[in-house]
Amino acid sequence: MTLSLQSPSDIYEDTLKQLLTEVMQLRHDVEEHASYRLLKYTAYFHDGIITKSACNLAHYLALRQYDLRHLQDRLAQAGLSSLGRSEASVMSTLNSVIGILQRATDKNYSVDDTNPTEYGFNRGQQLLDQHSIELFGPFHTHSKVHVMVTLATETAWDYELILALLTKGMTCARINCAHDNATIWRQMIRNVRRAETETGKMCRILMDLAGHKIRTGAVKLEPAVHHIQVKKNVYGQSSAAAQLILTTSLHDSERNDDFSALFHLQIPENLFNALTPQSRLSFLDARNKHRSFTVDRQLSATKWLVNCPQSSYLMSACSVQLTEPNAPDTDDKTTTFTLGEFIGKPMTIRLNKNDYVILTENDIEGGPAEYDIHGNVLHPAHIGCTLSSFSEKLTLGQPVWIDDGKLGGIVEIIDTQGVWVRVTQARSQGVSIQSDKGINFPDSDLKLPPLSTKDLLDLDFAATHADLIGFSFVEKLSDMEYLIAELAKRNASDIPIIAKIETNLAVKNLPDIILGTIGKHSLGIMIARGDLAVELGSARLAEIQEELLWVCEAAHVPVIWATQVLESIAKKGVKSRPEFTDAAMAVRAECVMLNKGPYILDAIEALINVMIRMQEHQRKKFSRLRALHW
Repeated sequence: MTLSLQSPSDIYEDTLKQLLTEVMQLRHDVEEHASYRLLKYTAYFHDGIITKSACNLAHYLALRQYDLRHLQDRLAQAGLSSLGRSEASVMSTLNSVIGILQRATDKNYSVDDTNPTEYGFNRGQQLLDQHSIELFGPFHTHSKVHVMVTLATETAWDYELILALLTKGMTCARINCAHDNATIWRQMIRNVRRAETETGKMCRILMDLAGHKIRTGAVKLEPAVHHIQVKKNVYGQSSAAAQLILTTSLHDSERNDDFSALFHLQIPENLFNALTPQSRLSFLDARNKHRSFTVDRQLSATKWLVNCPQSSYLMSACSVQLTEPNAPDTDDKTTTFTLGEFIGKPMTIRLNKNDYVILTENDIEGGPAEYDIHGNVLHPAHIGCTLSSFSEKLTLGQPVWIDDGKLGGIVEIIDTQGVWVRVTQARSQGVSIQSDKGINFPDSDLKLPPLSTKDLLDLDFAATHADLIGFSFVEKLSDMEYLIAELAKRNASDIPIIAKIETNLAVKNLPDIILGTIGKHSLGIMIARGDLAVELGSARLAEIQEELLWVCEAAHVPVIWATQVLESIAKKGVKSRPEFTDAAMAVRAECVMLNKGPYILDAIEALINVMIRMQEHQRKKFSRLRALHW
């Protein structure tokens, strides 16, 4: 009896044949599932003709229904290209792998000479580049990634800043409609257009509708008393006088100087004009103690710098007696004036784990918890919610997040006082909540209209001034249809929409949003990572932001990577290593958004430097294998 053993080459060929069978079956299943998905979207495309981008997205979604990890490993072990870079051209990738396997297993196989430009691997990237240019304008020499910057209010009158932003590399200016007004927006846009003309650089204008951003309400103010604190050494002895600014205007344009952090107190012009160096201003503080200021020097036409050698509690609109330098301290040498009014600071609402906070209607000012003499809570902390009748839309057990996820809680009681939220997540030292901070109800269907009344008014302006419309808190295809209809009413159907993905529901509905939109309206996607992190959690966000990039690449839809990119540089001028790592991933999108800040020019420069370096190494997930030099 003779044993027949297969040679290694025979085993390898059998492996390839098995892989060929599996990949061909996979292609068949992908085509079948994609065709079934696309049937319900025929009406969303002109003349019912599904675009290549929509087909590719449907193919990608069908492909990703399967767990391909084992197949991927076996393809790699056989030395073949895997399916891991198939996003932009799914069928081309599958056909390429199948063609290689057919040539390896069938000597008589003839190569299909289908036009590679129309159906080949690069066609998807070409479509994505085309759509990116349509949204953001032509690529710059340094990178294919565009730079979007949120404009600060001062760009309305600071033309030099706008000019510097364009010169540094800004290619899209974002105007946040949640802030400022049409007069300021108009001046911002005028400055951008002027800078375009002077520099020869193009810059798109994105007007970002505010949407239904739910926020905390106003907080009660403390008494109008300012605590003036002198510096002390380790022994508790005074080592330096406290300093204040006396000014005739609290709204002058010189607040960005070396003394901007000091307390500014408005005084009448007759007192300002009477001051000289070493003048002394005496007053009684809130504790009825005699205190005084000594005038140091004049800083500008509207400011005097004064010193206070002792700690004191200055009251709003208190009386002061002016004494000239070297004059004896007698009544006939002094003149009485009244200082300007100021308001107290908002009360501190600090919450710890297992504390309760009551969310109330917005007309009730927030305040901290009240305690008895034994430290027992008489009444929990409370703060208003800007969403009217919100308590009717919540149920027990639902999660609540406040201030971008800094504070998390669970709804435990709903009564006439409001919604009682028990704090389940907070820092060990507690969290202070303030007014105008975001509130998220991730698991709640709040049944809000797609656009608020304010959004519709802002859209009137944006329809005639903007190049792009940012759609906040879009969650489903019907939301997109609503905005498209509103643009049509304003004869602005040609303005592309940037759909901001910032809720869990929006993530789930993203394929539906894309497939129902790209056939009739130009579309971009913004990954709004701030709100997404609150809704999904940071760990899930790290995974989701990858998946969103893949889905959008499959649809050839440009992506804006947003929220806290190089934030430390823009806000503080400080470089953060983790933020540079984040920025390196951000350049896989078609546009990266930077938020405003005093050091925004440095942030743009740093971002473009990262872009140049990373794009020499890879495009999307495709490693270009540039030569390494050690």
